[in-house]
Amino acid sequence: MIRSGSIRGTLAHIEGETIIGRSPEVVFDFVADERNEPKYNPHMIWAELISGGEIGIGSQLREATQSMGRALEMTIEWTEYERPSRLGSTTRMQSADIHGALTFASLAEGTRMHWSWDVESRCAFKLLTRPHREA
Repeated sequence: MIRSGSIRGTLAHIEGETIIGRSPEVVFDFVADERNEPKYNPHMIWAELISGGEIGIGSQLREATQSMGRALEMTIEWTEYERPSRLGSTTRMQSADIHGALTFASLAEGTRMHWSWDVESRCAFKLLTRPHREA
């Protein structure tokens, strides 16, 4: 008997932080509106709000980034919106989902913005095992 199946799992964990010389409220509001990302991320091609209303939990944005010479489109949904301290999201791409959050902490010199994301494969990988004989 040949068994097959698929696996999904975490491919990578991405974590980092930066210090920004502005208040947590200003940084949070700027980052929460993903349409601003092309202003500070040279790889971002475009970003648009696809859900209606004000930005908050459930807001969805569509954007494209330059990756290996071609445009990679994705959809981002805000899953947490705790102004000005935490912004959680799920990003969906053709090959992966990314779940995580940005946190914003006040410092004397401004704001520490920390990100922590788990990248999960959306691709199914076929598993083949050696033939198995039933006793």
